[in-house]
Amino acid sequence: MEPLFRGISPDTQEVLMGTITSPVQVDPRVADFVSKPRKMLINGKWLDSVSGKTFPTYDPATGEVLAKIAEGDSADIDLAVKAARKAFETGPWRKMTASERGRLIWKLGDLIDAHLEEFAYLESLDNGKPLTVARAADVPLAAELFRYMAGWANKLEGNTIPLSVPYTPKARYLSYTLREPIGVVGQIIPWNFPLLMAAWKLGPALATGCTIVLKPAEQTPLSALRLGELIMEAGCVYGIDRGWQADCSRRHRKPEESIFGVGWKIPQRDFQGCRYGCRGSGSRQRHILQSRPMLLCRI
Repeated sequence: MEPLFRGISPDTQEVLMGTITSPVQVDPRVADFVSKPRKMLINGKWLDSVSGKTFPTYDPATGEVLAKIAEGDSADIDLAVKAARKAFETGPWRKMTASERGRLIWKLGDLIDAHLEEFAYLESLDNGKPLTVARAADVPLAAELFRYMAGWANKLEGNTIPLSVPYTPKARYLSYTLREPIGVVGQIIPWNFPLLMAAWKLGPALATGCTIVLKPAEQTPLSALRLGELIMEAGCVYGIDRGWQADCSRRHRKPEESIFGVGWKIPQRDFQGCRYGCRGSGSRQRHILQSRPMLLCRI
């Protein structure tokens, strides 16, 4: 019989075989995690949605329900943004030294590594990607991203600029620039790399001292919710108040009743002074730009 993968290295064969092997026993920690209704993390507390509604997240391999998730709505977004705004203005996160922020972000990366198997199973179950790929790429890269950004925390510097003043030719003047955190950052995460893209968005904003409201994709919210638990364990949550919104657009009958995304309303009042980070379809990004252009800037 001809070999199945002729000319392919054993390591690559193992990854490819991960796409066609039979189901394996789920990690007990993951089974326990998905067996309980998952809430939203707002102001350091796990809360039910204001409406009390939930929605299911599905195993794409079987179509079966994996877990029930709190369904965020306008009222929940308001709570999350107010908490993040208060944390930014009065909390210690942006006021602590850059080195202190870096240590906490580094600890978060180490915690992800310590829970590598758990996150790999969550990504495989919720997203459908091969377990071997999640184990070898998605989870380690997310951990490394946080460690990389931890190193940047104390390297974001301003400039000292010599000035020439014509009417005082012999005098020497210096001007300086100071880089400061921009405020509350709204972040929208797509379904295809749930943990890794959350890390891409969270890491830079945390390193610069911003606070965050994060919305994972409604199709794949589980790894972001588990990441919220590790953020609390790392000791960041006392300075970072965030709403992890598992908000499902298809569950809103009227587009104007929902938050973030194509055909979704972006609230004006509580998002004044906030900034958005979005990965996903161009139509979603165009909608955000058209709805609230004053809230967008380079970060």
